[in-house]
Amino acid sequence: MDQTTLDKLQYEDLKKLVKEYCVSDYGRRLVDELTPSSDIQTVKKTLTETNEARRILETGKTIPFIGSANIKTMLTKLNQSTVFQPDELIEMADFLRGCRKIRALITAEKTLAPKLVAMIDQMASYPEIESKLYDDIRNHQVDSSASGKLRKVRRHLEMTEQKIKDQLSRFLSASGNQRYIQDAVISLKDDRFAIPIKANYKNQVSGSIVGSSAKGTTVFIEPAAVGKLSSERDQLRGEESVIVYQILAKLTNLVAEKQTQISQNIRIIGELDFIFAKGKYSKAINGITPALNTEDRIKLVQCPHPLLSADAVPLDFTIGDRYRSLIITGPNAGGKTVTLKTVGLVTLAVMSGFQIRAEKGTTIAIFNNVFADIGDDQSLTNALSTFSSHIRNLSNILENTGTRTLLLLDEIGSGTEPNEGAAIAITLLQAYYKKGAITIATTHYGEIKDYAQNHPDFINAAMQFDVKNLRPLYQLVIGESGDSNAFWIAHKMAIPENLIAQAKGYLRHEPYDYTKIAPELLPVHHEAKAAKNNALAKGDRVLFNGGTLEGLVYRIDQGTDKVVVYSSGKMLTMPGKQLKLKMAASELYPEGYDLNQLFR
Repeated sequence: MDQTTLDKLQYEDLKKLVKEYCVSDYGRRLVDELTPSSDIQTVKKTLTETNEARRILETGKTIPFIGSANIKTMLTKLNQSTVFQPDELIEMADFLRGCRKIRALITAEKTLAPKLVAMIDQMASYPEIESKLYDDIRNHQVDSSASGKLRKVRRHLEMTEQKIKDQLSRFLSASGNQRYIQDAVISLKDDRFAIPIKANYKNQVSGSIVGSSAKGTTVFIEPAAVGKLSSERDQLRGEESVIVYQILAKLTNLVAEKQTQISQNIRIIGELDFIFAKGKYSKAINGITPALNTEDRIKLVQCPHPLLSADAVPLDFTIGDRYRSLIITGPNAGGKTVTLKTVGLVTLAVMSGFQIRAEKGTTIAIFNNVFADIGDDQSLTNALSTFSSHIRNLSNILENTGTRTLLLLDEIGSGTEPNEGAAIAITLLQAYYKKGAITIATTHYGEIKDYAQNHPDFINAAMQFDVKNLRPLYQLVIGESGDSNAFWIAHKMAIPENLIAQAKGYLRHEPYDYTKIAPELLPVHHEAKAAKNNALAKGDRVLFNGGTLEGLVYRIDQGTDKVVVYSSGKMLTMPGKQLKLKMAASELYPEGYDLNQLFR
């Protein structure tokens, strides 16, 4: 699939929404690697899996993906013959328990999820390894019950440490030692039991200095009386470490012996995590599985753009049955581009196994290719104009277009002289059509509308516009052609009616007015008016600095000759006599216009 198109249609943003529902790194990686499939059987399979996951979730059951987050990393360590630490073995036990519980949970839902049951049938369960790991590792360490030898060494170690503490307690209670002691406590410094001694008495106490305080006023001394016991303790700690390592190695080996099967479990759990992420996303949006086809037929019923909020205006749309090319017209910001992106992203979503927000009756075609030419790809480094870049994209699309291809073309032929642009656009639309593509294009050009009106396999569509309130309705009506509503906007913006009527006449190919007016018959220039009338008002456009600078009147300070003018992003205060009126606000803006918007 064309990466530029995926970027234009915000496919990665859609995948991010799904990825948020993943639990494991493996599942997130599967989302990252996902691309739309052109094989209808693959799409059917993935949509069925998504739907089965959704069904299980709707029963209220929680899928226990415990221990799955970093399991792939642990298996990599296993491949490197690394002995697992206690916490890693517990995480492996959690993973094995999760596998067992997921297997039991999904198996119990055979009627709801037959395909997922077939998947988990390939998973292995190892309850004996799981139990062994939980029994031998407790409280983040190897438990004494894991080995009789370990139990014996730890008991001896505990007795030795108690003897050391008893000796130190006697040291603390001896009256002759009181003047040396900083605090009457037994401290542990660098794994050695010691007594806090005042620094100026450190040479008066027999023993080894094992540390000191930050200020140096206290030293920690291990008295000579416990030296032999400390050596015995060190020896026991060494024996304990050897036995613990041997147990960890043995437990790691238990896992390593099942490495192949556990690797398969990891793969299946990762896939299940991915599938249930799709199911969670579907449940969140109340998605549906649409009907599928390979006959280029698309029908959207109340289908909003996947990335827009729940209250976005849904789209009703159809193509591929009675016509193969659809030309959308209407005002700027009326929703034409959103319509293209909605059709494109919904198609990619379904081809990726995602359910979509839509109503029953929705049908999606599975295409070999989807191409989009949307937005301005002007390249400054290559000195390409907007039109040059636009035509380059259209040329590349033409080269790669064939049957089972969806084309989404925004403002086709724009960016150049209108007549030439329209001619090139119509020629390309013909070429795409003859190569078997399904084309959805937007335009303002009347010639393209006329072409679509007369071609038996083309049709016009219009984005609805509320002319009374001057706002787009974001609704598509197929079979009608729209316009840019320029005349309605001109009327609302107080363009004189006689000028609007004159413009409509030009649109009907009435002759243009080429009459020359003698200079003496021209109206008085605005600057001349200004000379006669220096009264200014907020929003007036004025000249200053000898007519070289321009600004808008923001405020007239009453009782003074001072006027505050907004120019080049700054507020300037100057005498009114230095200003010349260029055009009054009453001539610039319609009645009722909020002039404060000019200064924000």
